Amino acid sequence: MQVADEHEVISMLDGDALDSIVAKHKPDIIIPEIEAIRTERLYEHEKNGIHVVPSARAVNFTMNRKAIRELAAKELKLKTAKYAYATTSEEFRAAVKEIGIPCVVKPIMSSSGKGQSTVKAESDIDKAWEYAVTKGRGGAQEVIVEEFIRFETEITLLTVTQQSGKTLFCPPIGHRQERGDYMESWQPAAISEAHLKEAQNMADTITKSLTGAGIWGVEFFLLNEKGVFFSELSPRPHDTGMVTLARTQNLSEFDLHARAVLGLPILEITQERMGASAVILATIETRVIKDYAGLENALAIPKSDVRIFGKPFTRVHRRMGVALAHDDLKTGSIEELRKRAKEIADCVTVVTGQRRKER
Repeated sequence: MQVADEHEVISMLDGDALDSIVAKHKPDIIIPEIEAIRTERLYEHEKNGIHVVPSARAVNFTMNRKAIRELAAKELKLKTAKYAYATTSEEFRAAVKEIGIPCVVKPIMSSSGKGQSTVKAESDIDKAWEYAVTKGRGGAQEVIVEEFIRFETEITLLTVTQQSGKTLFCPPIGHRQERGDYMESWQPAAISEAHLKEAQNMADTITKSLTGAGIWGVEFFLLNEKGVFFSELSPRPHDTGMVTLARTQNLSEFDLHARAVLGLPILEITQERMGASAVILATIETRVIKDYAGLENALAIPKSDVRIFGKPFTRVHRRMGVALAHDDLKTGSIEELRKRAKEIADCVTVVTGQRRKER
């Protein structure tokens, strides 16, 4: 919105309002970027000749955890964690009993960890239910209860589908989450050739089923003895993929997405150097942002970079930017890069005006 020629501000859960701005602006392409949107309206726009990215089918499936899990586990037979659904607190308790404690609880529609928690004991059950149904998006009061997988690591496999051309895969990205939200990522992630091939086959299978061109963030759990488990999928540039802004590849995830959407050829994706990212978090809640302090110190660190997101207000733990570190593929160390990215992020603080709430 900060750089667009025109913009509208509406609730995209209002299907009529969404239809009205499509009719008003007559776009050639619609690129849905959030979960809180009446995605079912996009089928009609696609029928009317508007290019929905990646496709109306992809957006409708991936914005809903139930739809994508049913497609992945039951239709495509991909390996996933055990899961169950609940629409009432009674069903929720039964689902937790079926899956077992510990388990992970997520709203059917959400992103960035909103509404997600882990039930570690009986005393967590009611809190997890309340958090999930109040923090989900899209108006769906339904949650998914998933088996808690004790994985060795988790990766994002950025997958690029093209209008004309073969599906390509970026080098795997390792990532770490807190509160269900991405905190840091690094590329390349350590993964065996066999596990990487398994992940690529699964990503290829599910993106072909969903159809369309663009970049997909496909998340996997890695268990050494059991192989690769499908976790989630986003039909757009992925937060963990911001590490590619450190020029770790010949084309960043945003470059790849733009080319795929516009139908421009992508011949190959090559790893140019290793990189790491760490988020810059807000520590207080405020509606007044004056500046960002510490950028001089952050950028004085060798082989560093910073991206500020330009968000208009803060809340505790909100991601306000990302710190980037890079090094040579042959001589660099991922562990050292992760430390450096965190050091860069810690230099930057949000300078606020009126303080509303501190935790």
